[in-house]
This record gives sequence, structure tokens and C-alpha cells, in this order.
Amino acid sequence: MGKVDIKMPDEFLERISKVGSDFDSIAETVLETGGEVVFARTKSNLSAVIGKGTKYESRSTGELESALGMTTVKMDKQGNHNIKIGFAEPRSDGDSNAKIANIIEYGKHGQLAKPFLKPAKRASKNECITAMQNKFEEEVDKR
Repeated sequence: MGKVDIKMPDEFLERISKVGSDFDSIAETVLETGGEVVFARTKSNLSAVIGKGTKYESRSTGELESALGMTTVKMDKQGNHNIKIGFAEPRSDGDSNAKIANIIEYGKHGQLAKPFLKPAKRASKNECITAMQNKFEEEVDKR
């Protein structure tokens, strides 16, 4: 699946250091805000491509769309806060949602690619950054 790395500017990192012990709760809130922006765009893109432009009648059950979700914020071994958008497993038919999403994104023999992840990443980047900055400012001003 797709991965997004966002590097923070030095000024932003300096402001983070000023919030002290509240950093973890602020980071979680800010990441959730950004994740919601990317999640909404990904869900919209996925809905737009599923079952469209197929040679045969679509067999879409809606299960892939309903399996799309966002994790809670977690901290990795390096101390970085992460939030992920992906698909719950397994499907009711025993197949993998990740496999089906991969086929939709990149295509396969006889099925054209219908990218939804890469365009979502590209289209939501600026909106995500803006939303996260605004939420950060809001949270810092509260304290």
C-alpha cells in the first residue's frame, strides 16, 4: 500500500518543543486531523473507480469500500507518531482486500489500472498540511 512521509519544518519543530509534556496529545490530535483529510480523499477516489469502465458487468459488493479505514495514532520504535489508512482483513470470500486494492490501483492482465491511492496522496497533500497546521495552532493556543 502507499506510504506518506511528511517532513516537518524547523520552525514547526521549535514550536512543538515549547508545548512540553502536552506534545503527545497534540501530535495525536494533529495527525488525526490530517488523516481524516487523506482518508476522505482516498474513500472518494476509491468510490469513483470501483466498477467503472469495466469490460464486463461489475461484481463489486461494496466490501472493499467498507473495509477502508484509519488506525488510531501509534508511536513506533523510533518515537515517531504514525497514523495509517488501509484495508481491514479478511474479506468474507476469503480473498485479501489489500490484493484487490492493489489490482485496482495497478491493474492486471486484461484489467486497466484505476489509481486511487496515488492521486489521493497527491491531491490531499496541501489540504492535509494546512489542516494539520491549523489544528496545531488551535491546540497550542489552548494551552
